[in-house]
Amino acid sequence: MKKVLFVTSEAHPLIKTGGLADVSGSLPRPLAELGQNMRLLLPNYQAIETTDPVEHRCQLDLDGVTVDILQTRLPDSDVIVWLVDYPPYFGKPGNPYLDAQGKPWIDSAERFTLFCRAAVEIAMGRSELGWQADIVHCNDWQSGLVPAMLSIEEKAPATVFTIHNMAYQGLFPRSKFVSLNLPEQLWNPDGLEFYNMLSFIKGGIAYADHITTVSPTYALEIQTPEFGCGLEGLLSHRQDDLSGIINGIDQEYWNPETDEFIPQQYKSTTLKKKALNKASLQRKLALPEDEELPVIALISRLVQQKGIDLVIDCLPHLTSMPMQFIVLGSGDRSYERRLQNLARLYPEKISITIGYDEKLSHLIEAGADIFFMPSRFEPCGLNQMYSQRYGTIPIVRRTGGLADTVVDALPHSIADKSATGIVFNEPAADSLLEAAKRAILLFHDKKSWRTVQLTGMHKDFSWQNSARQYLAIYQNL
Repeated sequence: MKKVLFVTSEAHPLIKTGGLADVSGSLPRPLAELGQNMRLLLPNYQAIETTDPVEHRCQLDLDGVTVDILQTRLPDSDVIVWLVDYPPYFGKPGNPYLDAQGKPWIDSAERFTLFCRAAVEIAMGRSELGWQADIVHCNDWQSGLVPAMLSIEEKAPATVFTIHNMAYQGLFPRSKFVSLNLPEQLWNPDGLEFYNMLSFIKGGIAYADHITTVSPTYALEIQTPEFGCGLEGLLSHRQDDLSGIINGIDQEYWNPETDEFIPQQYKSTTLKKKALNKASLQRKLALPEDEELPVIALISRLVQQKGIDLVIDCLPHLTSMPMQFIVLGSGDRSYERRLQNLARLYPEKISITIGYDEKLSHLIEAGADIFFMPSRFEPCGLNQMYSQRYGTIPIVRRTGGLADTVVDALPHSIADKSATGIVFNEPAADSLLEAAKRAILLFHDKKSWRTVQLTGMHKDFSWQNSARQYLAIYQNL
C-alpha cells in the first residue's frame, strides 16, 4: 500500500471548472479501492460545496504565512480531503482561476505558490496530521512547483506530474520568482526558468520522477512543436519517463440503462428503444419527428480548438442532405451568432441551444445518431466515450484521446467488430464534410450501423481501468 497525496486545484463535485475536476474527483476513488491510502489536497475556495462535515486539523507556517488545514471527505467515498484554508487568497467570490468579474486573479502566482508550499509540508510529514506521503501526484501547472521544491528535500517522496492540457502553463515574470522567495537553485534553464519567465508547469515536467498525460497519442503530440507549447524539447528529453493514460468516465452516471435524465432507458439488447429518445429530442427542439433522418449533434465549448469553424463552414453543404443538426454549447460570440443565423435559415434542420443544460446533454447523447468532435487538439476528450456508451456514433479528428478511443469504421474493422466511429485526419471543413457523408451512408446500412453501435456500447472506459495503470506507475517508483 502506498500513501498518495493527490494535489489538485479542483475536484468534482467539490469545485469544478473543467475536465481536471472530473479526473481529480474520480481517480482517487478506484485507487483507494485498489488498496492505496489516498489523500486529496486542494485549496479551500469560497465556492467549494461539501456534503460531509468539515473539521479543523492543524495549522502550517508557510514562509511566514499561517494557513489552516481542514478535513472533509470526497462525497460518496472514503477518500479524505484536506483543504488549504487561507481566506485572503481563497476566501473570495469567483472560481479557482477567475474572480467574480471573470478576470484572472492578479495574485494567481502567490495563491498557488502558497498551495504548493502546503503540499510540500504535508508530503514531508511536517504537519500535525500524522501522515507522510510515499507518492505525491500533482496535476497541471497549479501544482507544478511541488516536484521542484521536493527535489531539494532530503528523503522526499516520489513525484508524479500529470499534464491535462499543455496550453495552460502558469507563466509569470522573473520578478515573481524573486517576490515569491522561491529557492534560488531552482532558477536555471533546466529548472523553473523558461525564456526568463517563471514556468510553473516546467517545474512539474523537469523535476517529477514520472510524467503522465491523459492519452497515449497526446503524450506523443506534446513532444512536437505543434502541441508542445515550447516545452517539446524537454518533454522529448524525458520521454522515457512520460506515459499516456486515457481518462475514464463515470459509467454509472453516463449509463443509458439507468440514466434518469432520459425518457426511455435502454441497453445493448434493447437498442431499438433508443428511437424513443430520438423522437423526444426532436419534439423538445421543435424539429420534425422522423426516425429515418440521421440526427447529428455537438455539445462543446464554441471555440476554435474544438473545430467549431469547421462545423460552421460545412453546415451549408450538410443542409442539402437529409439530416438534422443539433448544437448545445457556448463560447466565442461570433461562432454563436453564425450558428444562430444558420438555425434561422434552416429551422427544420438546425437547432442551436446557447449555454449548458445537463439534462439536455444526456438526452442529446441518448437521442442523437451521430456526434461531432472535430477538435484541432484534444488531450483526452469525454463526449466521444459517452457517445459510444449510448450507441451514438462519434465523428472525430485523429488527434489526442480521440485517436485512442475511436476506431474508424472501415470494411475490415466493421467486419471484425472493432469499429466504433468515423475518424478523419485533416482539420479542414472538407474533411469533416466527407466524414459526415460516410456516417450518413453508414446510418442507412442498418446491419453495419448496428454492429458499430454495439461495439461502442461494450467498450470499457471505466476509471478502474485507468487506475490500474496509475497504480503500476506508483509501484515502479
